[in-house]
Amino acid sequence: MKKFKTAKESKLSITELMLPSHSNFGGKVHGGHILNLMDQIAFACASKHSQAYCVTASVNRVDFLNPIEVGELVTLKASINYTGKTSMVVGVRVVSENITTGKTKHCNSSYFTMVAKDNVGKNIVIPGLILEDKQGIRRFARSLERKASASSRDSKYESANFNVNEYLELLKGQNVKLDLD
Repeated sequence: MKKFKTAKESKLSITELMLPSHSNFGGKVHGGHILNLMDQIAFACASKHSQAYCVTASVNRVDFLNPIEVGELVTLKASINYTGKTSMVVGVRVVSENITTGKTKHCNSSYFTMVAKDNVGKNIVIPGLILEDKQGIRRFARSLERKASASSRDSKYESANFNVNEYLELLKGQNVKLDLD
């Protein structure tokens, strides 16, 4: 196995026609279907990079920016943005295309943290990432910052560390009513 790989070596893209069976009660493509496709391509990209079975450890923020219509083509693109020792962040971008007009829409982007596993389920060391351009450095740095921010946020709001009095002022003007015992 290589010690380092480029993002290009594991970059993937899939395109799928959205069918009526993919729709929700509002007639748009169900977000759950899109999440499933995103997880599949993240798995494939991470597995290609690590040459191992991978599992989804976390998904960072999925914002549905534009609805997807039945009959549109949906293209998902995945690329390795960050590598740790056993985990990697896969950036996934979703774009829909109206096949009659050719108009495209960015529907969402998300970041999947994937962990490589051996055949008994233990984490395994993965190849590092060769950064070849400014875009690669930006993506890697953004992943580092996202990781640090999540860790800080988790400890800040941990039950044992949380001080209610520090947040009461923040709640003023919010759509909330306090009924504390």
